[in-house]
Amino acid sequence: MTRTLILTRHAKSSWGDHTLSDHARPLNNRGRKSAVALGEWLRDKGWIPDQVLCSSAVRTRETWAGMAFDDPRPHFTDALYHAGPTEILETLKAATGTSVLLLGHNPGIAEFAGNIVEEAPSHARFFDYPTGATTVIEFAIDAWGDVRWHSGEVLDFVVPRELIE
Repeated sequence: MTRTLILTRHAKSSWGDHTLSDHARPLNNRGRKSAVALGEWLRDKGWIPDQVLCSSAVRTRETWAGMAFDDPRPHFTDALYHAGPTEILETLKAATGTSVLLLGHNPGIAEFAGNIVEEAPSHARFFDYPTGATTVIEFAIDAWGDVRWHSGEVLDFVVPRELIE
């Protein structure tokens, strides 16, 4: 059996209101367009999540909303807000879906991406994981509790700049 992880960093956020906490920062216009483009790209490729694990921050919530999937209802968690790779792995191990979309933040998500795949894609932006970066990774496991470092096969990787002009 296999499991699929759709690993997404939130889209571009706004720094316009300095009175907001980091957790409360929304997406900017480019970020909203990127979230829509990412959702369309995933649907066009047939990668539809059946479970969503999302940081509780406003920008990750808005990224998920912009992707415009009808289902599933996302699980928003503080555990993914600026989580390191170990915390991200522990959150993923508790997942129950077959295709899980996980939305988080740098620097943890970039480090997690580099450590969870067996071989990194030959994309210049993979290791810095810019806003909106999304990797689709397949694992030959029966349950997420079995996921291990350096075990995923990259099926695809994209950054929003490649999807919108």
